[in-house]
This record gives sequence, C-alpha cells and structure tokens, in this order.
Amino acid sequence: MTVFFRVIEASVDDKARALRDALLTEASLSRFEVDAESFRLVPGSPFAYWISDNVRSTFRRFPPYENASRTALVGVQTSDDFRLFRCWWEVDLTRASAASTWFPAPKGGKRATYYSDITLLLRYDRLGQTTIQQIGRFGRGATHYHRPGFSWPLRGIQFSACAVPRGCIFTVGGKMAFAPKHELLPLLGILNSRFFDFLLTVRAGKVGGVQYEAGLIQQTPVPSLSNEDIDVLGNLARRAWRIKQKLDSTIETSHAFVLPQRSTGDEAAPRRKYAGEVDRGALEAELGEIQREIDERVFALYEISAADRAAIQSAPKHGAISQQDDRGESEHQADDAEDSEEIPIGVPMLPAFSWFVGVAFGRFDKRLATGERPIPPEPEPFDPLPSRSPGMWPDGQARDLNLPDILVDDPGHDHDLGSQVAAATMNTGWPMPDDLRLWLSHEFFQLHIKMYSKSSRKAPIYWQLTTRSTSYSVWLYLHAFTKDTLYKVQNDYVAPKLAHEERRVELLRRELSESPNGAKRKTLAAQATFVDELRAFLDEVKRVAPLWNPDLDDGVMINFALLWRLVPHHKPWQKELKATWDALCSGDYDWAHLAMRLWPERVVPKCATDRSLAIAHGLEEEFWVEGSDGRWTSRTIPLKSVAELVRERNSPAVKAALKSLLDAPTSSGKDRDGGRRAAFPAATEGVSR
Repeated sequence: MTVFFRVIEASVDDKARALRDALLTEASLSRFEVDAESFRLVPGSPFAYWISDNVRSTFRRFPPYENASRTALVGVQTSDDFRLFRCWWEVDLTRASAASTWFPAPKGGKRATYYSDITLLLRYDRLGQTTIQQIGRFGRGATHYHRPGFSWPLRGIQFSACAVPRGCIFTVGGKMAFAPKHELLPLLGILNSRFFDFLLTVRAGKVGGVQYEAGLIQQTPVPSLSNEDIDVLGNLARRAWRIKQKLDSTIETSHAFVLPQRSTGDEAAPRRKYAGEVDRGALEAELGEIQREIDERVFALYEISAADRAAIQSAPKHGAISQQDDRGESEHQADDAEDSEEIPIGVPMLPAFSWFVGVAFGRFDKRLATGERPIPPEPEPFDPLPSRSPGMWPDGQARDLNLPDILVDDPGHDHDLGSQVAAATMNTGWPMPDDLRLWLSHEFFQLHIKMYSKSSRKAPIYWQLTTRSTSYSVWLYLHAFTKDTLYKVQNDYVAPKLAHEERRVELLRRELSESPNGAKRKTLAAQATFVDELRAFLDEVKRVAPLWNPDLDDGVMINFALLWRLVPHHKPWQKELKATWDALCSGDYDWAHLAMRLWPERVVPKCATDRSLAIAHGLEEEFWVEGSDGRWTSRTIPLKSVAELVRERNSPAVKAALKSLLDAPTSSGKDRDGGRRAAFPAATEGVSR
C-alpha cells in the first residue's frame, strides 16, 4: 500500500500545517492508502489516489464510450477562418446555392449543457473542400460529417455536451461524439452528468482545466442502458434541451429566436404579456431539478455508493492533481474558442428596439407579438437547423408587405427610421421612449455590432452610413442589398435631401438680410454646416456607387470595407473596415468577388497557380485539368490567355471609380460638439419634403 496526503486545497501558507495534521491524524480526510497497482485500472494509469476502489473499478466494470457503433472524432481545421466561416445571419440560406454551400459548424466555445445555438457556417461546397485541402485538413471525422451527435468545449473546468443536429460539419475545436439514434438523448443526459465529468477528471489525471480531446471521451466508460433507462434519461435530456432552447428564444441572433424578452421594471417594457414570453427564473429552477434527477440516475447506473456520491459532489473543481497530462490527439488552435462581444449593462432598450428595427425592415414578424400568428412548434433536439428563426417572416411573405429596403434618419420622410420603429410598436404594448430618435442615431449601431458579433466575426446586418457629425443617416439592410442600392441612396434619398436643405439655406439668407439678428445668424451657420456635411456625404456615395456589387458569400466585412469612409461616427468600426480595405488592396483577400471586380489584372493570373481561386472565380476549366488518377494539375497552355480573361473582366468605369476612391483625400474634421448633435438642426424641424 502507498500512502498519499492531499493538501492541494490548502493555501500556500497553510500547506505545511495541513500536511502535519494529516500525518498526525490517521483518520484524516487528507490521508489516502492506495494499492498503486490499482492505478492500472484507469487508462493511462493516472495517480487518481483520491477516489475509492469502487469508482476506480468503473473503468473495468463498464465498457468505454468507443465501440462498434459509438465514437468521438476530430473535425475540420480550416487554417483560414475569415475565408471559410460566416455567421449564419450573414448568408441568405433561403437561396438554393447558399444552402448547398454553407453548413452549420460547431466550434466548441463556452460551457453549455444540452443545447447551444450554432452560430457559424462553414463553406463546404466543392470550393470549400478544395480550399481546406490546400491550407487546412479534414480531420479523422470527415466520414461522419452531417450526422447528429454531441459537441463540447475544447477545455474547461467542468465538461458539458450539447446536441448537434443533422447537417453539420464539425471542427477541430468543436469535436463530436456519435451514437445510434436511440441512444442519442439518454447519452446526452449521461455526458452532462456530474459523474461523467468526474470520470473525465480521473482519466485526465487532473481536476479543472481539462483538455477534452476526442480520445479522452472515447476511453471514458458508459453503462449499458435498458429500454427503461433509454426512455427515462431520454425524456429528461429532452426536457433539459427544450428549456435551454426556450431560454435562447429571446436572443435575436439565435436560430431559436421568437420575441425579445421584456425588461421587468424598465419604462420601455410592455404592459401586458404576449405569447412566447419567457419566465427565466422558473425555467432555470426546473432545469436544476432535471439535472439533479439525471445525476441521481447516472450514479445508480454506474453503481456508485452514497458515500462515493457525497465525496464526488463535494470534490473541488480547480487545481492540478497530477503532473501527468495525457494529451491524446491534441490538434486545437487557440482561436477555435468561441468569443463573443458582450452587450454593455444598462441598455434595456436594445432587445426590444433592435427587434423593432428588424420589423421595420421586414426581417421579424410582429404578428407573433400581437397574436395574429401562432408561435411555431418547437423542433426536436437533432432536427436540422432552420434557414430562419421562428421569429422571422416565413420565406417570401415579407416581400408582399412592400416594406422599404432603405431607411433614413429624417423626420417627415416616408422612410424615416424613427417613424417606422414607432409604427412597428403599434399593438405590441411597448411605449415609445422620449429619446428614441437620439438613441437610434447615436447609440444603436455600435450596440448592434456587438449584438451581431460572434467567434471573432463582426457581422452587423443593419448598416448606418452617416455624415461626419451624424446629422443625417442612411440605414441599409444586408438582405435587401442589390447592385443598385447605393444608386438609390444617391438619387432617391441624399440628392433630394441636399436640394431641400440648400433651398432652406437660401430661405434663411433672405430672412437674415431682411431682419438680421444673432439668433438667425447662428441658425444659418448651423444650416450651412449641415448642407456642407450632406454635400460631402453625397460625394462619398457617388464615389463608391459604381464599385458596389455586393456578394453575401464574401461576408459582411469584405462588403462593408468599400464603405469605410461612410462610417465616421464609429471610429473603431471604421478602423476595422479600413484595415480590411487595405488588405483587399494589398491582395490578401483575392478569393473575394470584390477583389476580382476591382483588380482582375491581379487576380486572374493567381488563378493559374491557385486552384481554389480559380474555382472561386469560375476559371477552373481555363487553368486546370483533372487527370485519370483524379489529381488536378495546371494546364501548360490555358484555354484562354490571361490577357483575354482580364479584358473580359475589366471595366473602364469601375477602374475610373476605383482611382477616384483611392485618390480621394481622407477627411480629418471633427464635430464641434463631440458628435452628440441632434438628428437634425432645429431649423429643419417640421419642414415638409
């Protein structure tokens, strides 16, 4: 027998005293007498001296997770996430081409039990696969892509598993485990149990900070399940999944989103309940009860005594136990961890009025709040993810409303954002806050960027383009873009607005000449400044309009980069867009459609040496040929010359507009009032258009 003394929980200053007490007290809880040979019962023989022989024998009495019908595997590693991943709201999945191009892809992320929304899409069409072959790797799980199963965070203090529906491509950071269909739900309960987590810490040889490699899951024992076990544990796991999915139904960026959660005590909260409202406290309490029942049933399945249960449930969840570190098949990258922008505390208006902006643009369906449309039925845990959330308009129906695809911050205009949001609140129970217009023009966009950021991707879907001091804004909606959107902004909104405000300047000048005074001079000066800003804004729109031809497959950042000069109100975002634009100009993103549109003379030759670029730009046949062995090689002589292909893609108008954009000076002006101006100068209020 070998005697171990455990003093790891003691502070550094108390360790000597704790060790002395353990030596002097034979019945000390810190003293363990273990036959060292019993360590061999656990794969890897970790020094798990603190567990009982009965728990240690679990690894002998029960079979490992891995068997003929179950496995845990590593997925794809792209090595270029910016190119191959998108947030799901960036892509219009109702397009057949997009649905066969982009697939949900779990990437690990933060700890979450039973349910976690999958916010990322991976490009996995022929182009995506070719790109991954060139710069990444498919992982040992490629044959299991699209199967339902479980995923978990790469590392953490406590293990947690989430259901992954059919149709997904898993990753190196979001490894997956698989099982027969009838075992999926009961195993979801077992994997989230306290005892399964404890077995993983024993197998890893440490408590806390475990790296959950696929091999660790493969070798962890699981009990055999009777039909009764399958029914009982499966029903409990399904209930837990439904609660977690219900809690996610108030998150606007989730596939489960139905309606925003009202803020209790907030003056902007609705005065009455609506269908789909979530009682978070009650649901979380119910989830706790379900988890306790699952833990008890799993303890019983593993035949764990009451004494061992108490010891396990009181065990610490921090600190290394052993220097051994069985790394298994470590293939992780640091950037595979999920990181999202946190919404600042103190912005209760955001959930509701972000939703109202979506209602105004035809993204979200207000009828769910008014009761005119019933809440859609809940899916099953392993059903494929929908192309749109339940809170969005069913495919095609919003088009029948003839809603505007461009909104402006312009009181009195038919497409004024503030008025549209106010109209959207009708019959929903939300009162209008007095400072809504100021909040929309000065606060909403930066909060919207945070809300629509996930896993290092920033992907806002409502774009605010403004004058230098935010005295005038144009709002665009990502999924309403056309190649003519900026021409519409130029000709239907900004140019008429400028003409109207110029007439206002002339009127003020005549009034001042007839009866001069200080107040009129200030009003005229403010109006003249406003007109100057509008004129500069119009000039910027004119510069980029000929270059604008959005392609959602390029992603938000690439499409938005062209407009970096039009977001002076948000300096951090402008800086990121400018950096993306500079990278485009330097040739870092020549896979993008925008790069081919602007620089065909640079991109076309690259297609002759990079097959993934050739596929991206429809030039594979011209430059590449497949041999009888299935290998692709570059053609010695292209079917068309590079010069001819460049000529076909070159546009003098685009080149002239690009030169104008690149040569344009960058304004360095600053607001005289720190950017907190009212939406419009006082002289324009109440003027008809």
